[in-house]
Amino acid sequence: MDRAWEEAVSVNPYLFDGPMVACMGWERQERELVLSWARATYRYRALRGIRSVNGWTPGSVFVTVLQPTDDGELVVGRESATTSAPGRWQLPGGVAEPPEAGATLDPSALGRHAARELAEETGIDVEPEDLTLWGVTRGNTGNVGVHFLAPRLPVALVRESHAALVASSAAQGPGPELDRLTRVRSAAQVTGLGRYVDYLPDVVRRYVRAAR
Repeated sequence: MDRAWEEAVSVNPYLFDGPMVACMGWERQERELVLSWARATYRYRALRGIRSVNGWTPGSVFVTVLQPTDDGELVVGRESATTSAPGRWQLPGGVAEPPEAGATLDPSALGRHAARELAEETGIDVEPEDLTLWGVTRGNTGNVGVHFLAPRLPVALVRESHAALVASSAAQGPGPELDRLTRVRSAAQVTGLGRYVDYLPDVVRRYVRAAR
């Protein structure tokens, strides 16, 4: 695992071994979904490329924000060259970080993290209390996504916020994690973008169906 991580960093020096929440399993208990998780760091994701782990590696718990615009579309972003998957399209968000010792990893904590990711990746500031828990997905590699819905915003405000973030990030370092934003209103538009995260078409499809 360490060798695989070092090789990845040698290719992309922007990668960092920060803290993350690893998903160790989930189960339904009456009307609740209970996740089992463990503290980990990003290098554990390198296990996915190692075949000698009997076909199972811990997935990650990540959060996203469905940011609608006033024209009924959803904002999606393209990952920049500084990320682990350059050129891939996703909702604004990121891997959840473990809470401080003694704190709880619950929907409120995940909502706060989602609001922070939205600001860091798009420049859009939203209060965590204004985010609504919208849904949960499980990806092909075992990743569990906790998705939050934000209030609608004008298209112009979304563009201006991201443009200001791009300018600020470029002046201070390598640039933002999402180097481009666009808007979609159907799963077909998602698949037409090129590479995208596995959950994206289904989430967009479900959002559009519920919004009708």
